[in-house]
Amino acid sequence: MAERSTAAVDVADNGGDEPPAADAAKATADGVDTQNGRAADGPMPEKDGERRKAAPAAAPELHSGHKLARRYRLEECVTRLDGFSSWRAMDEKLRRAVGVHLLPADHPRARAVLAAARSSALLGDPRFVHVLDAVEENDLVYVVHEWLPDATELTAILASGPLEPHEAYQLVTQVSQAMAAAHREGLAHLRLTPSAILRTSTGQYRIRGLAVNAALRGITSDTPQRADTEAIGALLYAALTQRWPYEDDAYGLTGLPKGVGLIAPDQVRAGVHRGLGELAMRALANDGATASRQEPPCTTPEELAKAVAAMPRIRPPEPAFTAPPEYQHTTYQQGSYGRPQPHAGGPGSHTMAIPPPPPLQSRTGRVLKWGVAALLIAALGLGSWQLADTLLERVKGDTGSNGSNQQPKSGDAPKENKPTTPGKPLHIGNVTTFGKEPIKPEDADKAIDGNADSAWITLVFYGYANFGNLDSYDDGSGIIVDLGSVQEVAGLDVDMYAAGQKVEVRAASPEAAQPRSLSGFSHEVVKLTTVGKNLKTTLETPLKTRYLVIHITSLPSDSSGGYRGGINEIKVLGTAE
Repeated sequence: MAERSTAAVDVADNGGDEPPAADAAKATADGVDTQNGRAADGPMPEKDGERRKAAPAAAPELHSGHKLARRYRLEECVTRLDGFSSWRAMDEKLRRAVGVHLLPADHPRARAVLAAARSSALLGDPRFVHVLDAVEENDLVYVVHEWLPDATELTAILASGPLEPHEAYQLVTQVSQAMAAAHREGLAHLRLTPSAILRTSTGQYRIRGLAVNAALRGITSDTPQRADTEAIGALLYAALTQRWPYEDDAYGLTGLPKGVGLIAPDQVRAGVHRGLGELAMRALANDGATASRQEPPCTTPEELAKAVAAMPRIRPPEPAFTAPPEYQHTTYQQGSYGRPQPHAGGPGSHTMAIPPPPPLQSRTGRVLKWGVAALLIAALGLGSWQLADTLLERVKGDTGSNGSNQQPKSGDAPKENKPTTPGKPLHIGNVTTFGKEPIKPEDADKAIDGNADSAWITLVFYGYANFGNLDSYDDGSGIIVDLGSVQEVAGLDVDMYAAGQKVEVRAASPEAAQPRSLSGFSHEVVKLTTVGKNLKTTLETPLKTRYLVIHITSLPSDSSGGYRGGINEIKVLGTAE
């Protein structure tokens, strides 16, 4: 097997043996990624073929709210390792979200990071995530780059399955052409992993971290063009098979079986596009060790881009045609207006039209019409007189001689049922966070502490209001309320963290024991709807239950490009005594 550049095929955070810095990265990520709600750029172990310089153990100690250059306000730390940290920040001058890499000015890689960032900023290619600023100030070096809230990492896309051929073709076409343009300007990536590839909402692929990601980690290569070419081949292989083309699991993908070496994509998964599979092998297996056996290997992004262009173009799949439902005539369309009438001698001409009955135009007919009209008028007059007489008798029976209303007798039943009147708030024994992956369970008690200034608040999610469209949060989130025992619930008063959250409230049956899934809360208390700052409801009939869930399925925008929600205070009201 040919030598491979490990700069492009390093083991991701979730594969292989992690250095101690990996734990620090996961601890500081707090569930928020630069794009998709997960730490994207974790540490990687050293391998042959790359050189790394020693780095200080700690990144600069900064906090949320710190402002750089009186302009960039740090909001959330998404990575902290190898002596540097990465943040989501707000550019207060242009009112837009940005990303920031921070490291001390005396960091051994600070000069290399500044040089890489400034070189990358000069490229100006729209297929890359642009570097906006690179500054050394107050013993700090920081690099500011674009933030794409509408983009999705290739890691997240591949988690749901392999790409269809047209989409994989677009991926390798755009990435190979972009990297060919970068290498023509003397720039290499050297860390071209699935987390470095973003797909925007328009279907365009953009590459982040050009030169900068490698400089932050001290990664270099003697053969940068071959390293990036092999990395593109690995991306294409993963897109076609949903498998990582090496033995180690990486980036949420399962590696190849150990001991079998690199095998063609169509041997891993049936139905792989043959041309794209051979292209992936030509990029992956260099120095002639190619599985295609007919075409030479691609050793530079330029060669790979030309090989893609020489392929027959793969067209997008035809949209599925759904036949419209059969047209149903309504009662207003049962007549013959607007319909073609059968011609004489044609099909259906044997059907004879029935003529309408002749009108009453004779003298006798006119007498009959006037007689019927007179009878109808007399009947209406008599009926009206009887109705008025009945109403007068009823009024006389309900009033005394002085015209005052009589009071109802003590034995009379009330004419209307009084609505349920909620009483005092019930004691809440315990609260827990709802969802597959609980969000900040340690803060759940803040939703019942009686302090409106404290709250249980979700993480910030980007790209989608429904918790970042992540599988871990596809059930949404919320708070499960345990009243301690079965109680009669007459109403709710919930103070939400922000208006615009999509919420429903459900209750468990009285015999339920600690339900945790939505199916355990069988009774609908409040239908799923978008609520304001306060959610108040009164039940028509008191409900006996011990457990309720305030279930949030969609979050409002936090005006900084993300989505966040939560609950300030929960009050469950009992029946009035």
